[in-house]
Amino acid sequence: MNALIRAALKNALRTGAILFVFALVATAMLAFTHFHTEPTITRGQVAAKRALLSQVLPATLYDNDLLASQRSVPPDDLLGTRQPSALWMARRGDDFSGVVLEAIAPDGYSGDIALLIGIDANGSVTGVRVTAHRETPGLGDYIDRAKSPWIDRFVGKSLANPAPKHWKVVKDGGAFDARAGATITPRAVVKAVKNALDYFARHRAEFVAPPPAGEADPVKEKSS
Repeated sequence: MNALIRAALKNALRTGAILFVFALVATAMLAFTHFHTEPTITRGQVAAKRALLSQVLPATLYDNDLLASQRSVPPDDLLGTRQPSALWMARRGDDFSGVVLEAIAPDGYSGDIALLIGIDANGSVTGVRVTAHRETPGLGDYIDRAKSPWIDRFVGKSLANPAPKHWKVVKDGGAFDARAGATITPRAVVKAVKNALDYFARHRAEFVAPPPAGEADPVKEKSS
């Protein structure tokens, strides 16, 4: 009986040792792969983010590194955010020239619609892109630039163009059209873009005159 127990223990130890070696080799291979592919993946992510930002804020408006200008913004009702979001500050020389805001349209037909909104120093929209949504394919998903150019109609718009009372879809008496049978989705996007412009107007003085290096960011400290 003791011989059987010793044999079983020896077999278990051998099996454990083999599994340990396999685990060690697999971990080493994963670490090696990660080490050699991470720079490529990171470069791809950076390039993708830079390309997306350039879709909403033309590169001709700034000469700073837009990606490096990223700031954190606390949750704000005008941005529709319930968690900290990001903004990117554009500058030409020493002058503020625009900003890209992350915003949420919380009242889409199927839930939150994530947006990236570019606004120039004069308060005019330079571009809008939907970055995430769950709207119905073939019905409300035309807000996605890959599906249709509908989202481009915001370019050049501001709080004065159209007048605030016309920042609605046509069905509600506004200036923005919508496809028949799918008005909830564009209604949410129009409202979110208008709110982002309101947010910009509220914080414009802080954008134009950023704090000296080392001081607290007023956008982070003063957000309503």
